[in-house]
Amino acid sequence: MKPFDKTRKCNYFPMLTMVAFPTLLFGFFCYNQYVKTIPFPDFNHQQPFRESSNSTNFKLQETNKDDDDGNVRVFLPLEECDIFTGEWVFDHGSSRPLYKEDCEFLNTMVTCLKNGRPDSLYQKWRWQPKACSLPKFEAKILLEKLRGKRLMFVGDSIHFNQMLSMACMVQSVIPPEKRSLSYANYTIVFKMEDYNATMEFYWAPFLVESNVDPPTMRDGTVEPIVKLESISKHGDNWKNVDYLIFNTYIWWRYPTVKVLRGSFEDGVTDYVDIDQSVAYESALKSWAKWVEENVDPNQTSVFFSSMAPSHKMSSAWNNTNGIMCLNETTPIVNTSTFDVGTNRQLSAIVENVVRSMKIPLQFLNITRLSEYRKDAHTSIYAAPGGKLLTQEQKADPARYADCVHWCLPGLPDTWNELLYTLII
Repeated sequence: MKPFDKTRKCNYFPMLTMVAFPTLLFGFFCYNQYVKTIPFPDFNHQQPFRESSNSTNFKLQETNKDDDDGNVRVFLPLEECDIFTGEWVFDHGSSRPLYKEDCEFLNTMVTCLKNGRPDSLYQKWRWQPKACSLPKFEAKILLEKLRGKRLMFVGDSIHFNQMLSMACMVQSVIPPEKRSLSYANYTIVFKMEDYNATMEFYWAPFLVESNVDPPTMRDGTVEPIVKLESISKHGDNWKNVDYLIFNTYIWWRYPTVKVLRGSFEDGVTDYVDIDQSVAYESALKSWAKWVEENVDPNQTSVFFSSMAPSHKMSSAWNNTNGIMCLNETTPIVNTSTFDVGTNRQLSAIVENVVRSMKIPLQFLNITRLSEYRKDAHTSIYAAPGGKLLTQEQKADPARYADCVHWCLPGLPDTWNELLYTLII
């Protein structure tokens, strides 16, 4: 599929080496105990906020421009530039962060400095592709592109954070009385009245229907049950959206997945355990079928975000005395040999399903560039359920540090810069 090939040129990752069964079983047990303590956002505890053809390739720049550090930044069309392969560069200028932590739309789940984090270096890193540079993010250009349209992030809490990041990236050019953020059970909507446009987030962590879809079931304490073929209940809310950005990963955290036999509406509780990779592929194929049958590529641009990694094994970056991502203040500098534990089997499934689709789709390959960012997580400066960790909880980072979600401003801003590059 050509759009996929044009925006991504990285090699497949090798499959993980098989290890002895007892070791694998023990590893799954430890991992499951860890993820049960991850503070997934509970939308019931969000703080109230005051009311206050779509996809084209990035055009060739006629001239090069200097960045804030005085370095020449070369711009190339996407056909000639893999924007997902590169390195993190510390920005000594004033261009980072792209907005301040006092953005009115951020909640305590992501405001790490306000929550007591002592360093802010994680806000100052800029992604630099190898052969070119990303265009400067211009909020007004994006808003003009969105005029009269809807942009929707669909998926889990990682995409919720990315949606909040995007709202903060554009809010400075919108009068306060012309912008607002509203919450509902499944959809969170950022309205931009002057542009008759919305940015939205729709909660569907498995994309297909699951028992953790309702607001009261989203805190990560309930073992999920999914209905692999059932997607229309969610999909009806995705119709007539101009830009759809999907993801699904962090909730696929068990070696087997409970798959419902029957219907949630009928009160059925009977389920069967299916291998994680088999269930994941089935869910993605249900999603792909829905997209192919319901999306007009002449009206809607579709994106799929690859996996956002976690950093729970400090030994992966040779910090043998560390505790997960606690007190990490710089990205990983070894660019070739580290492995933070991202599930490569699921990654390969995503790539295969996306490549096999019959309509154009852009693949946001954020995984590797995000794997470098061990420093960017909320760690012990998160606020699960809207409450900061107690001193006793902070003293037990192996149990309570959140090395799945990300501080804002921070890494999700870069994901949005990449998305912006593909949209404009």
